[in-house]
Amino acid sequence: MSESVVSRSSTPDSVSARLEPVARLAPVQVSTWSTYGTLLRWQIAQIGSFLPFVVVVQALLAGGIIVGFGFLVPDIDRATAMFLSTGAPTVLLLTIGLVLVPQGVARARTDGTFNYMRSLPLARPLLLAADVTVWLMVAAPSVAVGVVVARLRYDLTFSIDWPLLVTASLLVTIMATSVGYAIAVSMPPMLAQLVAQVLVFFVLLFSPITFPASQLPAWFQSVHDVLPVRAGADLLRAGLGSDTFRASGGDLLVLTLWCLLGVVVSLRALVRRQ
Repeated sequence: MSESVVSRSSTPDSVSARLEPVARLAPVQVSTWSTYGTLLRWQIAQIGSFLPFVVVVQALLAGGIIVGFGFLVPDIDRATAMFLSTGAPTVLLLTIGLVLVPQGVARARTDGTFNYMRSLPLARPLLLAADVTVWLMVAAPSVAVGVVVARLRYDLTFSIDWPLLVTASLLVTIMATSVGYAIAVSMPPMLAQLVAQVLVFFVLLFSPITFPASQLPAWFQSVHDVLPVRAGADLLRAGLGSDTFRASGGDLLVLTLWCLLGVVVSLRALVRRQ
């Protein structure tokens, strides 16, 4: 009886069934847009309930720059008010990208969130793209508030060149965010936060954004010729007051080069192995 059992259990069909390879499960294919959307929701969730607070603070800063800086100029005339008001959006965008972004990334590196995101099987440029999108969402309302405050405070009329304004806003945001990101991922967290604090004073006090470049020493004007701060301010200014200010191809070239530099450095840091 035992021989018959063995023979029945060892039939050719059963043997072939045991030897047949198990089919491997194919990995789930996720589109780039789905990954980007998930990362975007993650970044927004990271800020959490502070996101509306950050937007409100940036809007108040927009109005404060336009009104507060106006007190520094006695009997401010229309031309000076226009120059100040059209420079305020650049101050806001640069403050977000060069100050808030390095501080946020440095904090993420400290608590381990940054390394966790890098360990995920996804395209590294999407991490940077999600960050840029979130901070652009934060900055856009404050730019609009700045324009409204300037119109009410100084009774200004803006001649908006929408294609130039949108292009300049995107370039300045990408440049500031990517350069801020590069600072945060290329330096130790504490040093990155210190550099971000120094950049606040450089943007507000030593950059020809809310005052003409002619008020700076000649050598400092030459420095700003190769930095993206004045270039971004002039492009945004031309987008808001196209009847008064003119855009320059050289400014566009400088701003684009700094955008590429910030993106390249950031992506190299993101793909670099620990």
